[in-house]
Amino acid sequence: MSKNLTSRSEDYSKWYNELVIKADLAENSAVRGCMVIKPYGYAIWEKMQAELDRMFKETGHQNAYFPLFVPKSLFEAEEKNAEGFAKECAVVTHYRLQNDPENEGKLRVDPDAKLEEELVVRPTSEAIIWSTYKGWIQSYRDLPLLINQWANVVRWEMRTRLFLRTAEFLWQEGHTAHATKAEAIAEAEQMNDVYAEFAENFMAIPVIKGVKTESERFAGAVETYCIEALMQDGKALQAGTSHFLGQNFAKAFDVKFTTNEGKQDYVWATSWGVSTRLMGALIMTHSDDKGLVLPPNLAPSQVVIVPIYKNEEQLEQITQKAISIAKELKSLGVSCKFDSRTTHRPGAKFAQHELQGVPLRIAIGPKDLENETVELARRDTLTKENVAMTDLVMHVKALLITIQSELFEKALKYRDEHITEVDNFETFKTVLDTKTGFISAHWDGSTETEQQIKDLTKATIRCIPMDVKKEAGKCIFTGKPSSNRVLFAKAY
Repeated sequence: MSKNLTSRSEDYSKWYNELVIKADLAENSAVRGCMVIKPYGYAIWEKMQAELDRMFKETGHQNAYFPLFVPKSLFEAEEKNAEGFAKECAVVTHYRLQNDPENEGKLRVDPDAKLEEELVVRPTSEAIIWSTYKGWIQSYRDLPLLINQWANVVRWEMRTRLFLRTAEFLWQEGHTAHATKAEAIAEAEQMNDVYAEFAENFMAIPVIKGVKTESERFAGAVETYCIEALMQDGKALQAGTSHFLGQNFAKAFDVKFTTNEGKQDYVWATSWGVSTRLMGALIMTHSDDKGLVLPPNLAPSQVVIVPIYKNEEQLEQITQKAISIAKELKSLGVSCKFDSRTTHRPGAKFAQHELQGVPLRIAIGPKDLENETVELARRDTLTKENVAMTDLVMHVKALLITIQSELFEKALKYRDEHITEVDNFETFKTVLDTKTGFISAHWDGSTETEQQIKDLTKATIRCIPMDVKKEAGKCIFTGKPSSNRVLFAKAY
């Protein structure tokens, strides 16, 4: 299976597209720009969802659900938000179909069923949620309001790519209301930290926490916090964002509260979200020319056991031992699958599990039963070892922790080796075209300069790092004064 994959060095984009399909993660659907997430891909997303949901609830958030459709008048209430998403909106204009009198057996839109007001299919839910919050918030006693929604959204993308950019995708979106500006900023920063913790501890992806420039902010936000990751081809990927919305949406939807001093004030807001785009990040950070490489913390099956046998008697003996091992592993919280399929030869099973990135593979044959050993293979390093059955369970448990850690360290080493400081535009262009990765450079702070650099090189300012050091310098493009460096990169 993996032999048919295009190598990353030959064509990284083609490698990615083939891997998503061949590893049975997702496929294009009959609907333009939309995808079908297949069971194996959805199992990984479920693991992500479960961990994030746990983390959200530990920080005091509750889940709710809001409508898919947003009346156009609500959507346009916050002007910057509406303007920012207008070109990506799918719009419902009619509510009924009818038989086509001029084309037997076909349907047409009923011209008499035009909606009085068009409905926007949500590209994001601020409008519908803040119009709802107006009825939920009256007093400081109702605050903070900490709500998260797991949902799908539609953004009418013209150029789509499985997981990375599709017309419809799955995500979560948090929307919170606070009594003070300081509380709302703390919330936005906290959720960005939660995303960073998830990316590093579960996805094994090192990220840089930062804030976006004005031109890169979420439409309607006062400040956008982000986590930026680096893929193996040297391109950056925005892995999550958290927005301090100020009082913009509260004013647009007239959401006021009575303070504990008895005064009326507008609430302060945040929103934050990650999507199935994380699947793309997971694939591109760790996988190799043989297929997926999954960190154990997110693998649907952390261990797979494959029997090697010649007859039914051998299979029965191996099955008993395999079931016993699987039971022990599961008792320690290790997810384990016994691949007992008789329709596939062992070699085909090995190839499939390698392609799908199962972290550890155990092979058991008749000689292994005699010697009371198994062959244990690591997916990340492609190394094998013989392990005594008496030591196996604890060895596997420890090895999964090692694999998780080493995947992170490998990605961190690559990321750090691909952050380059430059002090002039010629060097900037050379690094961008040859080494790639993040480029740390001075910028004069103007949107005009940012746009000119983007037009000339296709590189954007990914973020101003949270831990950026103040240092006097000159903008690489204009030579104007600058107080700190920012991170540029080409990005997905």
